[in-house]
Amino acid sequence: MSDDDREDLYEELREATEEWEEDVLEPILDKYGVRRDEFTISDGTPLDDLYTPEDTEETDYSEDIGYPGEYPFTRGVYPTMYRGRLWTMRQYAGFGTAKQSNERYRYLLEQGTTGLSVAFDLPTQMGYDSDSRRARGEVGKVGVAIDSIADMEILFDQIPLEEVSTSMTINSTAAILLALYIAVADQQDADRSQLRGTIQNDVLKEYISRGTFIYPPRPSMRIITDIFEFCGEETPKWNTVSISGYHIREAGSTAAQEVGFTLANGIAYVEAALDAGQDIDDFAGQLSFFFNVHNNFLEEVAKFRAARRLWAKIIKERFGADNERSMKMRFHSQTAGSTLTAQQPKVNIVRVAIQGLAAVLGGTQSLHTNSWDEALSLPTEDAARIALRTQQVIAHESGVADVVDPLAGSYVIEPLTDHIEEQAREYIARIDDLGGAPEAIEAGYQQSEIQEAAYQTQRAREEGDDIVVGVNEFQEEDEEPPGELLKVDEEVEQNQIDRLREFKASRAMDEVESARESLKEAAQGSDNLMPHILNAVKSKVTLGEISDTLREVFGEHEENVVI
Repeated sequence: MSDDDREDLYEELREATEEWEEDVLEPILDKYGVRRDEFTISDGTPLDDLYTPEDTEETDYSEDIGYPGEYPFTRGVYPTMYRGRLWTMRQYAGFGTAKQSNERYRYLLEQGTTGLSVAFDLPTQMGYDSDSRRARGEVGKVGVAIDSIADMEILFDQIPLEEVSTSMTINSTAAILLALYIAVADQQDADRSQLRGTIQNDVLKEYISRGTFIYPPRPSMRIITDIFEFCGEETPKWNTVSISGYHIREAGSTAAQEVGFTLANGIAYVEAALDAGQDIDDFAGQLSFFFNVHNNFLEEVAKFRAARRLWAKIIKERFGADNERSMKMRFHSQTAGSTLTAQQPKVNIVRVAIQGLAAVLGGTQSLHTNSWDEALSLPTEDAARIALRTQQVIAHESGVADVVDPLAGSYVIEPLTDHIEEQAREYIARIDDLGGAPEAIEAGYQQSEIQEAAYQTQRAREEGDDIVVGVNEFQEEDEEPPGELLKVDEEVEQNQIDRLREFKASRAMDEVESARESLKEAAQGSDNLMPHILNAVKSKVTLGEISDTLREVFGEHEENVVI
């Protein structure tokens, strides 16, 4: 079709649309009106009444959409997507002791989970052993307590690590947990080159939105790039970082902020690795991402497509990668914990199903679906099974996995994809102007933007513009209790402390001290820290002792509080 023919076609379409608005739409609006004055997406941008081919007039199919498995990967990172292999179905789990969590993992594998996802308790995340006074009251509460190689052995007992993919949601102590995982794999005589999984390892988002940081940004970035280098040589199938927008969105960001701030953090990790002398095509293929799946179905599908396209362009155009594998954004997604309600909690099953469907239509590589009871407690086995079954129904009964990127070309999806990409680019440009993600974090830029977005969302709910079923509309006065919830026994903490003390008493202290000293010297110098951390865990140095050794050298970060 020539340009003149195309323009004639769109002119006819504009005339037809105007005629429809005048003859069909306006009489109905005059008579009945609409539900609200304005319909918007998460950043406040209004949605049009109707989308037509004219809204995709500027879209160049080959440049902007293209084909799955080809640059810019808007339609997915693999040519066949779920027709070839379904996404990895993970269920995020971990509580109490390593033995209790191991039992839950084996149960989930029996139920059809295709990948493990480990939740750690706060002391483990913050680099404290269970017997630390700072760990009191938190041992095993929001995840599993891991103090030593003995705990890791139990956590993965009877689970062949060479055959299963494992995701570990861990950041400041990610290097230690990865070393423990490798040490257990070595005990199983597993081939390191076959180990598959992900460590979150995204400390920048901790400074922005979550708070489980230990060291200042610069040494934290050093640890991360050391992991990149070590895994590139030792565990090439392992994803060395899961650059996380999930917690940014949970803190209250818009969809565009989630993409912009997450990709800006990704840029910072790439630049740090390049500054350390690594080649872009040696490590970029091992980067992965982790996104939230919120309630606005169409916006979320568009968000994933925009993020994938924008990251491909950044890696190719900004960093000059040659290998297309480096440009592929592979991501894990999780349904939004912040959308789960304690009121009428079983309605959360519906929310999770809608969010899970959006993740699949957006092209996720792995997915965790939240359990309906998570607004009240850790998931029960029954609730976790329903969450898993939700994914299985989407995969095997809905039909959406049978076609690659079925929403491509939609008159609304493509403009939304363009809008989110454009907004995310603007956020990245502002962060660049501030010197990059670490500098912008120190200035409080991302934090203040998220706080404002969260405030606007809360105000909309309080004013009734944003309806949450069961919370500000459709409440039940005499709601029945949800039934039995999972509670971590108070004895768990003391039992874990007793086991840890026995472990410490059984060690050869000369080996422990030697390993700690070797790690300290490496931290003071420029050696890659991973071999020293791996040696330490095999020498029975605990997670808290390794963290304390690094604290002595690197110090601790003090948060920049944004008011």
